[in-house]
Amino acid sequence: EIYAAEKARGGAGKKGLSPKSINNHLTVLRKCLSLAHQYGEIASVPALTWRKVPQQKFRFLDFAEADRLIAAAEPGMWRAMITVALRTGMRRGELFGLRWQDVDLEAGRVTVAQASVRGSTGPTKNGKVRTVPLTRDAIAALRTVKADREIVFHAKGKALTRGLTKWPLWRACEGARLERLQWHALRHTFASHLAMRGVPMRVIMELLGHSTMTMTLRYAHLSPSSLTDAVALLDGPQLGIIKHPQN
Repeated sequence: EIYAAEKARGGAGKKGLSPKSINNHLTVLRKCLSLAHQYGEIASVPALTWRKVPQQKFRFLDFAEADRLIAAAEPGMWRAMITVALRTGMRRGELFGLRWQDVDLEAGRVTVAQASVRGSTGPTKNGKVRTVPLTRDAIAALRTVKADREIVFHAKGKALTRGLTKWPLWRACEGARLERLQWHALRHTFASHLAMRGVPMRVIMELLGHSTMTMTLRYAHLSPSSLTDAVALLDGPQLGIIKHPQN
């Protein structure tokens, strides 16, 4: 019904809403229905039919490209922000909302506790607080940023916006001889590098702050060696096998 209504009024274009967009609408609708049920307004939450969403392709940088992007970024805050994005997998809104009180350079970790989206600061996307260790280059980059405000990354004291942050990233892409990227590609790069290094999916899930394993498993194909090693265990010595006598 959501799909049909949106298409009928012309807001969804010739092809209508994508399955992912429809599911996003249904997620909000289910939340509203759940609250209505909780407050006793409806007897039960009706079942919703979710659209099947094909696996989404994503862009990520290889190890050399990531290093080139950092080197090409403008020194100071922008290089630090790009470095932290690549080495922690923080979402753009989480970078916008990062406070110095959440950064522990001595212990080498950052606590992701809030996000700033469209000028409004609140909990992270799934409401979870997570701790992400900092790499040596991320610590070094953060030390170049003046801690003169509550927020780590800002524009002369003002909150950052999507429009303001895309240009420093694109200039770094140009300097690194890369196609233009969105900030979310840096999050994909972080997860992809972990997968390629053989980090377990459960650990990647926790570092990214995913609510379920479904989103994290997009990176599983990047660690073929771990799959090969798992199957190779079948070639090991078969100990403790009991042979039953033939009847």
